[in-house]
Amino acid sequence: MDIITVNVGQGSLAIVRNRSEAIAIDARIPPGGDDTVGNVKRHLATFLKDHAFRGVILTGFDRDHADVRCLAILLRKYRPEWVLFPDYDKDTDSYADVMALLEEEVALRAGTSSPLETIPVTMASLPSIDLSGLAKGLAFEIFSPHPEDMTSSNNCSLVIKIKGTDPGGFSYLVTGDTENDRWATINRFFARRLASDVMAAPHHGSRNGTNAETLLHVAPNTILISAGVDNPFGHPDPAVVQAYVQVARHVFGTHIDGGCSLHTKRQNGDFRTIAFTD
Repeated sequence: MDIITVNVGQGSLAIVRNRSEAIAIDARIPPGGDDTVGNVKRHLATFLKDHAFRGVILTGFDRDHADVRCLAILLRKYRPEWVLFPDYDKDTDSYADVMALLEEEVALRAGTSSPLETIPVTMASLPSIDLSGLAKGLAFEIFSPHPEDMTSSNNCSLVIKIKGTDPGGFSYLVTGDTENDRWATINRFFARRLASDVMAAPHHGSRNGTNAETLLHVAPNTILISAGVDNPFGHPDPAVVQAYVQVARHVFGTHIDGGCSLHTKRQNGDFRTIAFTD
C-alpha cells in the first residue's frame, strides 16, 4: 500500500494504491496553462498504470478539492466505478459544475458494462450505504459530515479512514477542510477510532483545522500537508506545524523546496516518504 500526494499547489489530489487497485482522493489541477494540466496528467498516468482504478473520493466541493478539469480526466480516461462525496448543496465555486459532469457521465455510461455509481453520503445516511464492496483491498470508515454540523462548506467535508486489508496495508485518515468546531464533535463520538498511521493535514495545515485532541486520538506516525508554495493563506501555519511535530514522527509538505509531490509507504516497521519534483 502507498500514498502519492500530488503537488497541485494550494489544493488536494492524492492517489492511494494497494496491490492492483487504486483510488483518487480529491481532484485538483493548479491554475496555469497546459503545463500544469500536463504535470497532473503525467502523475496520473505514472501512478495509475497497471492498477484497477476503483473510484474517486471528493472530500468537498470547493475548487481546490473538486476541480471539474481534473475530475473530467479521471472520469473519462480512467473510468472509475464510483464517486463518493458529501451529500450537500452548498453554493461553492465548483458544486454546480461537478454535479453536472457527474450527471453527464452517469447518463453516458448507463446500460454499459462499466456504469458509474455516485454515492452521496452523510453520517445520517451511512447506515443505508454499503461501503464494503468499493474495493477488494481497501476498507473505508466515515466519520463526517453530519447534518447537525454542516454549517459551512468546510464542515461539510468528508472525513474518512482508508485502510489496506492485507498484511502490508496501513491506515490513512483523509480530513478535507474540516474545522475545529466539527472536530470537537467528531472527537466526542469517535475518539480512538480515529487512530491512523498516516493523516492528511486538515485544511492544508490551517490553524482553524487543527484540533489538539484530534491529534492525540489519531496519533499518526506521519502527517502529510498539501499546500501551495507561498500561498496567500499562510498554510501551513507555523504553530500548527510545531503541533504536528510534537505528535507525529514524520511531517512532510508539498510546499517545501519550491513545491514537491510526496510518495509514502511502509518500510522496515516505519513509514518512509520520498519527496520528488515535477
